[in-house]
Amino acid sequence: MLYRVIRHPLYAGFVIAFWVAPTMTWGRLLFAVGTTGFILVAVRFEEHDLVDTFGDDYRTYRSRVPMLVPRIGSRAR
Repeated sequence: MLYRVIRHPLYAGFVIAFWVAPTMTWGRLLFAVGTTGFILVAVRFEEHDLVDTFGDDYRTYRSRVPMLVPRIGSRAR
């Protein structure tokens, strides 16, 4: 069900978990920035492999569904 709203719900959950620290210290900020950057790079590599595996089906899915942040006010098709 989540894959109809965003393409990478597990990664989105990790990004949320990294940024919702009750107290954002400089160390936690550095960790959140670093891991978010790593996740964004990892998503690009993973999607490249998914396009190689599934071809046009995945390209169509990728054009319909946002990567990490759901669209507000639009319904899943």
